[in-house]
Amino acid sequence: MTAAIWAQGLTKVFASGVAVDRLTLDVPAGSVLALLGPNGAGKTTTVRLLNGVLTPEGGRAQVAGFDPATEGDEVRRRTGVLTENAGLDDRLTTRENLRFTARLRGFDTAEADRRTDRMLARFGMAERADDLTQGFSTGQRKRVALARALLHDPEVLFLDEPTSGLDPAGTRDVIDLIQSLRGEGRTIVLATHFLGEAGRLADFMAVMHRGELHAFGTPAELADELFEGIGGSIDLGGPADDALVATAAATAGVLSAESSELGLALRLVDREALARVVAAAVDAGCAVYGVDAHVPTLEDVYFAVEQRIIETTGDRVNDAFLLGEPAGPGESL
Repeated sequence: MTAAIWAQGLTKVFASGVAVDRLTLDVPAGSVLALLGPNGAGKTTTVRLLNGVLTPEGGRAQVAGFDPATEGDEVRRRTGVLTENAGLDDRLTTRENLRFTARLRGFDTAEADRRTDRMLARFGMAERADDLTQGFSTGQRKRVALARALLHDPEVLFLDEPTSGLDPAGTRDVIDLIQSLRGEGRTIVLATHFLGEAGRLADFMAVMHRGELHAFGTPAELADELFEGIGGSIDLGGPADDALVATAAATAGVLSAESSELGLALRLVDREALARVVAAAVDAGCAVYGVDAHVPTLEDVYFAVEQRIIETTGDRVNDAFLLGEPAGPGESL
């Protein structure tokens, strides 16, 4: 599979220290990468390196087939960036903001107008096309900013906290838009503090801390590396007796079994093993009121990586990030 983003040993050093330390990535075209980590992890610097805004001290990268360090203009023709702050010019209307960006991108007047009209229609902003953006809601401003990032039809899109400040309906709309963009074959780098949101969208995840990459891969691959099997529980209406616990523990595919307040708590190789335990419970004359299999999620994987970081470095990442809360004022990537 062709890599849309590739980096090998990418390193950036500032006077204050190493911001990105030997970063290695290989992101297939058409996939969504969740770029995760607390503020100060190196995500902003990584995005700037990949867009050719900063020059690395070491390593190499390619984005859409071009080297950002030596072919930055070519890279930026193929990438779009949505920052957490929409950065609109509130002296201009929606149409004027988009048309101005299109002209800066090098399109002539006719093409700029065509692309502007297309984005206004796509993002449902045609009725507000000639309104100043000054009075727009956060959701409306996000729509205009995302439309602006897509004006030149980029192959790779970098999104910084695209749903921060949005109500549930606005969040759903933006997530639907991101999913539609992935359906068009674009590669998306999603930097977010909302792990549930990342879990719904991401094909790959990268966890950074103090400039270092601590985990990279699909959530399923990382779950297999970090966890033994899946969790399972069977609601029997009360604790399981010793005989049923022993039967469950001896069932093929069961890694561990113990009595719980409501029934059985299990560790299993797969869902099929859970089905076998349910059948054994029924054969033993037990009433089964509920069954649950817990396959590790992106959020589970993140917390496991975070725990590994604590154990190996002694550091603790930003608690606000771990709780899935938005970054504070002025914070980004």
